[in-house]
Amino acid sequence: MPRPLFIPAAAWQRLKENGKQAAFGGDGDVAPVVKLFTPDAQATWLLTEVDPVDTDRAFGLCDLGLGFPELGYVDLRELAALRGSLGLPVELDQGFEPAGPLSAYLGEARAAGKIVPLLGLSARTRDSADDP
Repeated sequence: MPRPLFIPAAAWQRLKENGKQAAFGGDGDVAPVVKLFTPDAQATWLLTEVDPVDTDRAFGLCDLGLGFPELGYVDLRELAALRGSLGLPVELDQGFEPAGPLSAYLGEARAAGKIVPLLGLSARTRDSADDP
């Protein structure tokens, strides 16, 4: 698949590089590269990698706005075609700066029932880091 228009070229390269590293046993818990969202449908995706064999597939934290964010694959062609209730397409959050690895976002999202910003270490993360 060619690069989707909602993912900048530099981010697309990082997604592909992360996908190659994951395929060869690299660290799978990397920081999200992009945050995508539907401005009129409550859905959000934090993507970390693109499948090196099938570049239509991206992996990350997916939140469809139903209260159950989960890790998984998403079809980028489907995202490109997706429209919310007002007909608006998926957009890139241009101000997104990852504050930690995907696992940190997953923990916070499960606790909140939706993807939320990481504001440094949460109390839960600090407490578990202090345990012997």
